[in-house]
Amino acid sequence: MTKELRLMQPRLGIQGPVLAWQDPWSGQVSDEIMRTGTGSIYLSQDPPPDGDKFVEALQGLGADFYVHHMMPGLEGHSALLREMTRSGMDVVLGNEYGNINGPWVEGTNRWDVPDEAIVEAARSGRLIGLLYDEPEHLQINAGQYRKDGWYPHWGATDGLSLEASYQQLVKSVSARTDHVRKLAEKQGLNPAQFPLVSEHVFPVMFHAKARAGMDLCPKVMKESFQALQLGTALGAAKQYGRSMWICADLWGPDIGSWFTRTSGFPGHSPEEFASALRMGYLMGPTHLFAENVDVLLHHQVGGFQKTAYGDVWEQFVKDFVPNHPLSWRHHEASPDIVLIHSDDSNYGQNARLYGNRELEPAESTRSVFAVWHLLSHGSIPAHGSCMHIPGYAFPRHELKQRVTPEQYPLLSGCAELPQTSMHNLFDPVNNAVVFDEHVRDEQLGNPNLIIVAGSRLSAWTLAALTRRAEEGAVVIIAAWLAPADRKQSRRYAGGGVWLVTDDFLSDDVREAAAPYLGTGDCWRQRFGEAEIRFYQGDPTGCTLHAEVSGMLK
Repeated sequence: MTKELRLMQPRLGIQGPVLAWQDPWSGQVSDEIMRTGTGSIYLSQDPPPDGDKFVEALQGLGADFYVHHMMPGLEGHSALLREMTRSGMDVVLGNEYGNINGPWVEGTNRWDVPDEAIVEAARSGRLIGLLYDEPEHLQINAGQYRKDGWYPHWGATDGLSLEASYQQLVKSVSARTDHVRKLAEKQGLNPAQFPLVSEHVFPVMFHAKARAGMDLCPKVMKESFQALQLGTALGAAKQYGRSMWICADLWGPDIGSWFTRTSGFPGHSPEEFASALRMGYLMGPTHLFAENVDVLLHHQVGGFQKTAYGDVWEQFVKDFVPNHPLSWRHHEASPDIVLIHSDDSNYGQNARLYGNRELEPAESTRSVFAVWHLLSHGSIPAHGSCMHIPGYAFPRHELKQRVTPEQYPLLSGCAELPQTSMHNLFDPVNNAVVFDEHVRDEQLGNPNLIIVAGSRLSAWTLAALTRRAEEGAVVIIAAWLAPADRKQSRRYAGGGVWLVTDDFLSDDVREAAAPYLGTGDCWRQRFGEAEIRFYQGDPTGCTLHAEVSGMLK
C-alpha cells in the first residue's frame, strides 16, 4: 500500500468498558459511579484486569487508539497516560461519566474535561481527541441525567425563538471550542491534534456543531436509520470542512442468542456488527471505533477471551481493511440528491427543540421527515428520523423483565426469547447528502435533484437554488420558504424545474423526483470517482452486501 493510500485509511479504535470490569486505572471508583445512562449503578461482571494486559488485549485486536471514559474525579488519569505512553497507544478522552454523575458546568448538564487534565494528556503526545457523548440528546432531553432542574447541555434556550435557540447553541459551543484552542496555544500545543468531537445518536445538530468548530461523529447501528444518519453527517462535515468520525455503537433494541452484557447491550447481532463496520469504513471517516469493549472481550482469571463480536472486529481490522484500501475520504462525497433544511433539531419528538420547553414547534420543522420518506422509497417513516418515535417497540425491554442483573453476562442470550431483527441497516437512498440553510452555491456540487425543507432559508442559498433551477436542476422547495416572487412553479427551457409545494409526498413532487430516486433495492453513495452500492444481505436488511467501483486494489 502506498503512503498516500495509508493516509486515506481511517484510524481504528475501541471504547472502554462500562459493565464488564473495573477501569484498570481507577479501580473500585468505577464501580461506585453510574457508568451507563440507565440510571443505576452496576457492579462489574468480570474480574479486574491490569492496565498493561488490557492495552495488550486492545492492541491484539488491532486497535490503534483507545476511547477512555474519564472519571469525574480524574482518578487514574495520570496512570492511564503513563500506560498510553509506554504502549505507544493514542487516547481519546470522553466526558460521558461526568455528564451522568456531575459535577456539571454551571447552568448545564455538561461535564468538560478540566484544563489541567487536557494539558497533561496533550503533553504526553498521545491525546487525539476530546469526545462529547451525545450532546445533541442532552441538549434536547436535558433531564436524562441531571434531575435537579432543567439544564440543557449547552445552556438554556427557554423563551427564545427557534432561530435564536439555534444561534445560542452555536455561540455556546463556539465558546468551548475557542477555549480549548486558546488553552492549547497558550501551552505551546497544537489544538488541531486533539479536536472536540460531537458524537450523535440522533441525526440533528450536526450542522450546528460543525459550524461551531466541532468534528462530527455519527453513531451507526444504535436505533438510527443509516442512510439518513450518514447522509446528514456527511453533508455537515463537507459543508463546514470538519473531520468525520464514526462510532459503531453496539447498544440497541434487539435480542438474540448472542453474548449479552445487559438488556440491549449488545442490541445487534454479530452479523449486523460486521456489516456496520464495513459500511462505516466505506464512508471514508478519519476515525472509526466500537462502543464498547465489553461486547468484544470477556475477562476471566486466565485472561481475555474474544467473543463472537471480538472475532468480527478482528476479522474486520486484520482482513477486510488491509484488503480494501480506500482511495477517498468522506469530504469527497459527491451527491446526486441534495436535501437542504434548517437544523431545527427535531428528530420526531416534536418538542423541546434545542432544549426550549416554551417553543411550540411549527409544522415546518417536521417537513424533513416526509422528504426522507420520499427519498427512501417509503422505507424511512414520515414522522421521524430515528426509532425513538411512535411505532417502534424495543424487544430489549422484555429481556430486562426476564433477566435479573446478577444473571449477566449471558453467554448465549436468553433461550426463552426468540431472536429479533427490529433494527436493520438498509434503506434505499440514491446518493443523497444534507446541507443546512447556509450552504453556498459552490458547496452544492452537481446534484440533479435539490429538495428544500425546514423552517428557514438564507438569502444566498435561495439565490443559488434559483440559479440551479435555471441551469437544469430539479428544485423542489417548501411553499413557506419560497419568496413572494417565486411562489409559482415553472419549467425552464434547459430542463430545470422550480416546483413549489406544501406537501413533499404529493403526486406532483413524486413525479418530479422519480427519475432521480434510484431503485428500491439499492442504497448508493459516491465519493469522487468511487461509488458504493449497498444491497440487503438478508431478507431483514440487518446485513448489507456492498459493491464498490473506483476502489484501488
